Amino acid sequence: FVEATLAQLYRERDPLYGGFRGGPAYYIRAFEQRHGQKGRRTVLATLFAISGLICWCGISQVVSNSVTSAFQNAFEIPPLVTTVVLVALAAVIVLRKNASVKVLDVLVPIMAVCYFLMTLFLIIKNASVLPSVFQRIFEEAFGLRQVVAGGFGAVVMNGVSNEAGSGSAPCAAAAGESGHPAKTGLLQALGVFIDTIVICSCTAFIMLVTPMDKVAGLEGMDLLQASMEYHLGRFGVIFIALILWLFCFSTFIGILFYARSNVAYLFGDNWFSQTAYKVLALVMLFIGGLAAYTFVWDLGDVGVGLMTVFNIIVILPMSKETLVSLRDYEQIMAKRKQEGSK
Repeated sequence: FVEATLAQLYRERDPLYGGFRGGPAYYIRAFEQRHGQKGRRTVLATLFAISGLICWCGISQVVSNSVTSAFQNAFEIPPLVTTVVLVALAAVIVLRKNASVKVLDVLVPIMAVCYFLMTLFLIIKNASVLPSVFQRIFEEAFGLRQVVAGGFGAVVMNGVSNEAGSGSAPCAAAAGESGHPAKTGLLQALGVFIDTIVICSCTAFIMLVTPMDKVAGLEGMDLLQASMEYHLGRFGVIFIALILWLFCFSTFIGILFYARSNVAYLFGDNWFSQTAYKVLALVMLFIGGLAAYTFVWDLGDVGVGLMTVFNIIVILPMSKETLVSLRDYEQIMAKRKQEGSK
């Protein structure tokens, strides 16, 4: 909520793409300028923007590698073929001016609803095993083995998976047209709930209602597709491959949308730098589809870790501004409610 609201409060006009742009680099700059730093680029804001661009290049490889793996399992399509088609389609979309936003508007709701409905069907179909599933969840979460082997670091690394606080989502929130900064913040907070509690839990339940002997020793995409094959046969494997393609493709388009404002912050308003980063991301997409380059994946993890540190350093002291915005929004809504009742 805080980072998305700040993105709205400190956004600026985008002379290249139209509308607004913003995000952590922009409100971090405002914070640093308020504390004595001068110039268009400030230290912490620049470090955030660089970290973001590194992170999103790494994610591009993860995206294509997941898609090629899923399509190879479902259709026995060689990774090279899937990669070439994926990169070509991505290039057609992202190298156009505003096609990214239009595609996301269509893709994201459709794929999320389809995936949720399919999961709901499987949960209802396997309702008889739900008590044992919840028992397993609590045993795995609070068992002595987990306490000894876990610790705060492991919780942060493996549990904070929705990127809330990392500074990615504010780059999109800045461009929103909700009518009030706090409203955008609330919508963004709802997005975290849908992403983590609903969509990620859907994936978990699909696997947890599958007999353990059917998925023993499997992990990642193989685990999910084996679970879907158990429940729905070959259709399940194909369904997951197609849904994953939509999720990954929309993720790639989304991170390039995030990158817009950070590229502009670092290199100014010019089409050359915007296009150069898109081409770099497409190259990473191609490389990732052919092989898992662990070093670059780790680089992506380092990038998002640094983004989170730089972002949280600033959003904590700036959170008071967002609470003022929230109170203003609540007063506006209360006034509208009173006028409506009359």
